[in-house]
Amino acid sequence: MSLIAADLRHSRLANVNPVAKLAAALVMSVTLLMSIDPVSAGVTLAATLVLLPFAGLTARQLWLRLWPIVVGAGIAAIATVLYGRPSGTMHFEWGILRISDGSIDLALSIFLRVLAIAVPSVVLFATTDPTDLADGLAQILKLPARFVIGALAGLRLVGLLIEDWRELSLARRARGVADAGRLRRLAGQSFALLVLAIRRGTKLATAMEARGFGGRGPRTWARPSRLRWRDAGIVAIAIGIAAASVIAAIAAGTWRFILGL
Repeated sequence: MSLIAADLRHSRLANVNPVAKLAAALVMSVTLLMSIDPVSAGVTLAATLVLLPFAGLTARQLWLRLWPIVVGAGIAAIATVLYGRPSGTMHFEWGILRISDGSIDLALSIFLRVLAIAVPSVVLFATTDPTDLADGLAQILKLPARFVIGALAGLRLVGLLIEDWRELSLARRARGVADAGRLRRLAGQSFALLVLAIRRGTKLATAMEARGFGGRGPRTWARPSRLRWRDAGIVAIAIGIAAASVIAAIAAGTWRFILGL
């Protein structure tokens, strides 16, 4: 059963091989990590948002997946504005709090860079089924099959943890032990969830061993994973966006190679 949202299964990116999506995300991320400047990150972020309709993601769907990262990036930017290394014109100074042109520029660069790295990854992998990703990692990248299949099985159990937490809450409320002591209730319920997860993981490991998933011989695959021309196209688009961001930053004079800082 596919774990992709029903309205995303038929998007254009859903048919792209997950390995190609991983390569595209890595290309843009590594390029952005080479420099800290607002121009290159802004170009990458803008290009990603322009291509967003091809992924089938609405603005609301993107926000629901991205808001924790936006909050984290905002906190990092605020801290950088207040405590970053001062340079240029000083706008405000009080004790250790110093706001200058340099700290504002660095904060903007960090905020845009975090979003520019996160948004393409979220867009690409929101349309990726974990089973397809596992097939690609094992068949194309030749990662150990036992590790890949084990990680896939564990990922598929994450959704059950949410349901277990809900059932534990209802059971404790029905027994009258969920009305007071929120911290104590949280600790007890978390421990109960941990016990359930260990038990389910043990049963799953035993079942997988019984079905031959732990074998060391050659493995066959029900769904072959292959790279096609459309997969090369998504990687080429990623390379084009990365190159455009670097060229724009160099032309604007903001490119600062991180090892040279």
